[in-house]
Amino acid sequence: MTALLDGRVAIVTGAARGLGRAHALELARHGARVVVNDLGVERDGTGGATGPAAEVVAEIIAAGGAAIASGDDVADWNGAGRMIAQAIATWGRLDVLVCNAGFLRDRMFANAAEDEWDAVMRVHLKGHFAPARHAAAHWRDAAKRGETVDARIINTTSGAGLQGSIGQAAYAAAKGGIAALTLVQAAELGRYGVTANAIAPAARTRMTEAAFAEAMKAPERGFDAMAPENVSPLVAWLASAQSRAVTGRVFDVSGGVIAVEDGWRPGAKVERDARWDARELDGVMADLLARAAPPPRVWGT
Repeated sequence: MTALLDGRVAIVTGAARGLGRAHALELARHGARVVVNDLGVERDGTGGATGPAAEVVAEIIAAGGAAIASGDDVADWNGAGRMIAQAIATWGRLDVLVCNAGFLRDRMFANAAEDEWDAVMRVHLKGHFAPARHAAAHWRDAAKRGETVDARIINTTSGAGLQGSIGQAAYAAAKGGIAALTLVQAAELGRYGVTANAIAPAARTRMTEAAFAEAMKAPERGFDAMAPENVSPLVAWLASAQSRAVTGRVFDVSGGVIAVEDGWRPGAKVERDARWDARELDGVMADLLARAAPPPRVWGT
């Protein structure tokens, strides 16, 4: 039986640990050749080592798969370009880009520091933009040459970006930006044979263990709903040819649950054929908000 991803080449960023490692192993298990990208930094983005990415590559190869390591910085324009070029130079093609790399600098908003804000925005938002921009140019040029393109961008947003999260203003803002970026990528790149979707995963990783320690504990027995490996089957399916009709979607995924996010869309409204007077709006707004769906609770409240 043909594997789900036979012949496809994938890049996974932040692939040495946690969700990224699980994604890389799952893609390889289904037949993809994988670029394992990781700087080997700590949870807050400091430090760095090539060893963790090399370990994932060795694990894939030991299982009979094909993989190479990349130590490029996803938020560096030239580094992101080298990573895309490395995949193409090694295997002659690129089919899937899974943007997963990130770190945390959590702080209550009134205490947030500029350098922490900039660092989180850089790794998450620019770290999604730069690799995808280089990949998109490659796929666009291939399509214009008349080649058949069936490519995938799989982004990583978060419940923090979709509903907000106490103490994570920078992270939430970046992840919200990634969700919006996904919609634009889907709208613009479909003409070239490229789909773009995002996942909002909940899993036990270095980034979540401190914030949600109790909820993230593994059970003593039975199904471990918070294992990062539970998220990766959806990533593998989105990476496959079977998902080519799905684009511009954001999926919540954790344990055995997959849900489609509804996203921002017009809801209850009031309308008149004239300019509103601010003094009239008390009653109008009370009625409007009474008819509107309540917002979901912010994480941590």
